[in-house]
Amino acid sequence: MPLASALSRLKRSLVESSGTIVFGMEDGTVSIFGLVFGVAATTSSNATVLIAGASGAAAAAVSMMAGAYLDAETSRDETAANDARLEADLARDPAAIATTLSSRLAEVQMTPALSAALLGAVQASPDASRGLLIALQSPTSQIPINPREQALWMLVADFLSAAIPILPFMLLPVPSARIVSAAVTIMLLIALGLGRARIGRRAIMRTVTETVSIGLAAALAGVAIGMLIDRGYSG
Repeated sequence: MPLASALSRLKRSLVESSGTIVFGMEDGTVSIFGLVFGVAATTSSNATVLIAGASGAAAAAVSMMAGAYLDAETSRDETAANDARLEADLARDPAAIATTLSSRLAEVQMTPALSAALLGAVQASPDASRGLLIALQSPTSQIPINPREQALWMLVADFLSAAIPILPFMLLPVPSARIVSAAVTIMLLIALGLGRARIGRRAIMRTVTETVSIGLAAALAGVAIGMLIDRGYSG
């Protein structure tokens, strides 16, 4: 059963990291799409495009991996600190809990009148006071965050998606590769837009349009900068 267990763990990790994966794929696709088209607009050398694209993809993937690790680690530490604070608060005597409740209600901008009413309603019951204190705990994810898993998924998602705009330049001359690269990248952006819409429960058409527009804007920016620099140096 080791294989079944490993597959189950991989599936669980994939589901828990879906947001990170989609974000990594979007970042890799958009950034390298712009980079590749900026270079391809100024050269007919496949090697030049491939070197620029591959080096940019590797650097971006490692950078995003580090960012994902630090973000997940910070979120995990924040959750642990909040849980430790709540545990310490719940262990106090009823009078101290009442004082803590008053402070927490003020933190969530509860009006004095409503705060007094809530405190009055629970002050006779220690269990009710503790229950209200738990309810006021800052909301955190119920799924434990593994920084290493988040970082690894980010690395894989960012790098593999960044390869999509690059691959056509390995197989075709630059003029043809531009067309194929644009077509497959736009299809990937549409798929990513659908993924974002599903995860975030957003409007599909708006999210897809937004995702594709960002990718096209990156490509146009890359082309504009590439041609500007090329003309500046060649002139």
